[in-house]
Amino acid sequence: MATPTGKTALIIGASRGLGYALAGEYLKRGWQVTATVRGAKRTGLHDLAESSGGRLVVESVDITVPEQVAALHERLAPTTFDLLFVNAGTTNDPTETVADVSTDTFVRLMVTNALSPMRVVETLQDLVVPDGTMAVMSSGQGSVANNDKGGFEIYRPSKSALNQLMRSFAARHADDPRTLLLMAPGWVRTGLGGPDARLTVDQSIPGVVDTVEAQAGKGGLQFLDYQGQTVRW
Repeated sequence: MATPTGKTALIIGASRGLGYALAGEYLKRGWQVTATVRGAKRTGLHDLAESSGGRLVVESVDITVPEQVAALHERLAPTTFDLLFVNAGTTNDPTETVADVSTDTFVRLMVTNALSPMRVVETLQDLVVPDGTMAVMSSGQGSVANNDKGGFEIYRPSKSALNQLMRSFAARHADDPRTLLLMAPGWVRTGLGGPDARLTVDQSIPGVVDTVEAQAGKGGLQFLDYQGQTVRW
């Protein structure tokens, strides 16, 4: 078992995929972790908690329901965290374009990928210590400057909207010393990334965590990838 560091992380959206791997990686590094799932169904995160020696606490929240986010804040209010990491995302048929996507699908991606993660940041920000970090899982596909091939026409703008909302949050909190990060994990083999993705979770997530830790205490907002490189907006 890793030696406790005294550091604390709140990871939103950790039942599987990248979020689950984040929880596991921070545990390996000795952090105390609170991580969330959506709904009451038992997940691998619960199994991880049972083997964590009390260093992983599982909470439940559906971040698309503001009342549940507020209730989570109320439950956690006595606690503070060095890191808030919001990992949330959904996708659609990547061949769909604005010419054929349904309004319901478009709204679902925007609410899940952009609006809801930022509502979490807005609601839970006061749980993060003054020199802490607030990170949100974005995507390289959210880069407008790098979009020279098209594709994923609905997913891309949902992540671009997330990036824009985070920039607005940073502008409204220009005097806040905390570090703000938009993280691009690369194309990873998860349920969302699919089986043809270039990276495994084990190739991506340790780099994401290394990058977040390297930026701790620096303040400001950056859009970075899992190798610590700046992603063009």
